[in-house]
Amino acid sequence: MTEAALRPSKTIVVATLGTTQTLAWASSFYLPAILGAPIAATLGLPASVFFGIFSAALLLGAAISPWVGRLIDIHGGRAMLAASNLVLAAGLAGLALAQGVVGLTIAWLILGIGMAIGLYDPAFATLTRLYGSDARASITGITLIAGFASTIGWPASAWFEHAFGWRDACLIWAGLHLFGALPLNWLLIPPAPPLLSPERRADVALAAEPPRAAMPILAVYFCATAFVTGAMSAHLPRFLESAGASEAAAIAAGALVGPAQVAARLVEFGLLRGIHPVWSARIAALMHPFGAAVLGMLGPAGVAAFALLHGAGNGLITIARGTLPLAIFGPAGYGLRTGILAAPARVTVAAAPFVFGVLLDWIGTSAVLVSAGLSLAAFASLWLLRPRPAAATAPAASD
Repeated sequence: MTEAALRPSKTIVVATLGTTQTLAWASSFYLPAILGAPIAATLGLPASVFFGIFSAALLLGAAISPWVGRLIDIHGGRAMLAASNLVLAAGLAGLALAQGVVGLTIAWLILGIGMAIGLYDPAFATLTRLYGSDARASITGITLIAGFASTIGWPASAWFEHAFGWRDACLIWAGLHLFGALPLNWLLIPPAPPLLSPERRADVALAAEPPRAAMPILAVYFCATAFVTGAMSAHLPRFLESAGASEAAAIAAGALVGPAQVAARLVEFGLLRGIHPVWSARIAALMHPFGAAVLGMLGPAGVAAFALLHGAGNGLITIARGTLPLAIFGPAGYGLRTGILAAPARVTVAAAPFVFGVLLDWIGTSAVLVSAGLSLAAFASLWLLRPRPAAATAPAASD
């Protein structure tokens, strides 16, 4: 039997990465929303200190993102993603053992490294290294599955904490990495194909010559939209309550974000897959401002519409993080480019909860004018791109 016949199919690889991404997001980025308060209370720390340490972990991830992408460009992503499970498990175990601010900081810095080497951007780079220009549908596929990370992760963390306490909850997540995600990533993600020869890489780069100033334009787009994502992830219920919704209505509206993300990704996978990703990225940037306009017109009656529109836009933006650089630059050097683009976006995600919280305290619901304005700036930035038709980039592997 040939080596190609033994390689897992694309469907298996996408299902594997979708599953392990769901676990990785649920046990890292989404963990503080449920366990942050009990951890801070047990350790005798203000919640602001806990979330400040969490932000520092995201900043550490921003610093190493380009290096991670470059390694995946050279070696493929199987070993990197498997290593992320070990690092995330170590960070979660350290979190379970933390007795004060020093232990908490060390644990979250380890988790920050694990997030940088194990969340969406490395997964997208892994798929691009495997499938080259054909990775768009696979990138969308893993976001469809992992779009349920908060839907699964928040209730699971709450149940673990209620039944066993937060320390054991962290250990349960660590065990799931070691005995679930690690074997899946190592056994079912195939090794990367050989790199193209330097001559073929030069031909591919020439065929996929990007528009002028494409990197700074994309950096503006991803930074602006990352701020909105980070702000709403931290403050959506509070913002909706400030807009006049009851606590129950705000929580119910917030629960619509996850399904809206998945629904938008299904639309991208079905209706938008035949058009250039720049168009879905433009549509995505308009969803949050459109939701803000509806909320402004309808008041408390518009909170559900706002949550749905924001969630739909956020779902499409996540896909654009993977598909837009691929369509504009091609697969050669994809990991390094996305790592560079991810670095400033991670900084804005880290800063957004604090900045938007201050804005809410200062100007109330008018803070949404800032987030909507940033989304409109992101939308406008993409009109500076003049991408070539996304057809002629060569696959990443040699024959």
